[in-house]
Amino acid sequence: MPRSKTRKQKKSGLDELLEKGASLTALGIGLLVVPLFLGVSPMLKPLAGALRVPGWMALGIGLVLLGIRLLLKSKVEPAASLTDSAARRQEPTDRQSAFGQAIPPAPGGSAAEDRREPFSRAVSARRLATQWSPAVFAAIEWRRFEAVCETLFAQAGFATRAQSHGADGGVDIWLHSANAEGPVAVVQCKHWNGKAVTVKEIREFYGVMASHQLNRGTYATTSTYTADAQKFAKDNGINALDGTALLSLIAKRTPEQQQALLDVAHEGEYWRPTCASCGIKLVERTPAKGGAGFWGCSNYPRCKTRMQMAVAA
Repeated sequence: MPRSKTRKQKKSGLDELLEKGASLTALGIGLLVVPLFLGVSPMLKPLAGALRVPGWMALGIGLVLLGIRLLLKSKVEPAASLTDSAARRQEPTDRQSAFGQAIPPAPGGSAAEDRREPFSRAVSARRLATQWSPAVFAAIEWRRFEAVCETLFAQAGFATRAQSHGADGGVDIWLHSANAEGPVAVVQCKHWNGKAVTVKEIREFYGVMASHQLNRGTYATTSTYTADAQKFAKDNGINALDGTALLSLIAKRTPEQQQALLDVAHEGEYWRPTCASCGIKLVERTPAKGGAGFWGCSNYPRCKTRMQMAVAA
């Protein structure tokens, strides 16, 4: 966007130079041609001589402006071409990862900081999983994980309400029952790989439950829990589901339900992180001064969401 704006400004400047240069050149030629006709009359001969000086000046300035415009145009157009090519190379296609590896297309188609974590797309070159395993959790981004959890509770008979982006107040999914008015429980989802959920996160979630006067809550993560976190969750009525427990719960669903959950997990660009603030897919960025690439929001600078891009295993 900023580059495109700069390019438009340069183009506008070139057009202005062309217009002024052409106008002055035409004026100069006119002032030099008119005296040829005026010189035949003795009375108009002084006027003809007076017009030649501004004529040569206008012609000279016009030609200089046209020359400058030609020189600038020869520099701007190649630079713009290189910028566009670089931008196209930077934007990955649906089948290309940040590391240049092929990513299989999804079936049927070509905030809060702690909801996001750098993840590795080590499975990017493999085919889509046909059954549930830890590799599925590792391959998908945080928003897909939340969608899987929401579908899992919907299959259990709850009416669900989720917030796709923006400040969530510590709640990712609200659970409603036909036999009760208002929410009966809340769910917090953490798509973390290799980072255990501590008692700090569980205490904060318990505070959210208390603020909504709820006695039931589920904390779901693709990772694990520390011993203190597990004890606090058990003592305070929090259902703490780690990656293994979630897979066990999914395994109890019918084959059709398990496939539906897989379809949700692999929906769209399941591997590309979503901006927790804007709810749109992040794009790959390269630091201007060099260094490792990262995920950034296309709404920059309005949105400064930035996410580390882990190195594929």
